[in-house]
Amino acid sequence: MDFKKGDFKGVNILNGYQFTNQQLNHIMNIAADYERRVKAGEVIRDMEGMVVASLFFEPSTRTRLSFETAINRTGAKYISMADAKASSTAKGETLEDTIRTVDGYVDCIVMRHPEKGAAARAADIAEHPVINGGDGAGQHPTQALLDIYTMRKEKGHIGGQTITFLGDLKYGRTVHSLGYFMQQLGNKMIFASPEELKMPEEITADLINRGAQIEQTSDVKAALSQSDFVYVTRVQRERFPDEESYNRCRGSYIVDNALLKAAKPGITILHPLPRVDEIALEVDAYEGAAYFRQAHNGMYLRMALLGLVTGRA
Repeated sequence: MDFKKGDFKGVNILNGYQFTNQQLNHIMNIAADYERRVKAGEVIRDMEGMVVASLFFEPSTRTRLSFETAINRTGAKYISMADAKASSTAKGETLEDTIRTVDGYVDCIVMRHPEKGAAARAADIAEHPVINGGDGAGQHPTQALLDIYTMRKEKGHIGGQTITFLGDLKYGRTVHSLGYFMQQLGNKMIFASPEELKMPEEITADLINRGAQIEQTSDVKAALSQSDFVYVTRVQRERFPDEESYNRCRGSYIVDNALLKAAKPGITILHPLPRVDEIALEVDAYEGAAYFRQAHNGMYLRMALLGLVTGRA
């Protein structure tokens, strides 16, 4: 299928199951073109004259900074809120009223929010496209898209492979989104986590209903021995109901050089970052440790999304 400029204009980016394979491939190709242009030193003005809102009701480093850099790199400008306590939210303003107000200032809204489903609520109100930068324990589609972009770059193709999701799969919104893309692209998934942090049953059941090939295990060595990728997630302290629950789960799985010896040769290690102690520092020297390359790829992928939903790419 051939896409024309403007085909994605006005599209909200909300979840990990809204695109066809052809659309995914097109997004990846646009991201690759932006990467080429940036590395060639080109001054890009695709979004010149536009303004994007960067609304982060929850802490973020990579997502917020890569989005704001992407906005700058494409020639647009942005207004930002990086601390909900410094906004009218602290005075009791509803999300809906905040979005109605900001929507009148900008051409696109990028938003992170601690409540699951908040991005969809914003999209229902806004007249301009909304890009979900993470909604609580719900979805994180732009992270999943940059993960696919990274996987394609690291292996030369994506599809027909095996990926192990390791760590916090209950609260890890990145794996919630990525799981749907992996099913869609024909990748087998292995879920390895503490019992308390298993992938939510509704997501696992939905993926299986969609035809996903899924295996659940506590044997990490066996999982990694057959995996082309391992996607490691931190145990997210901020999402636990109490400190005792968090301490029971932290450190359950640690990827170190000893574990890598049991892994499939050439396995690629991914992590959405930040890491705490789930990947040992010694692993950074491993050639297949792609997590910092993965973070850098976020800028190119987000440039592509911004250009597409505003009709400028």
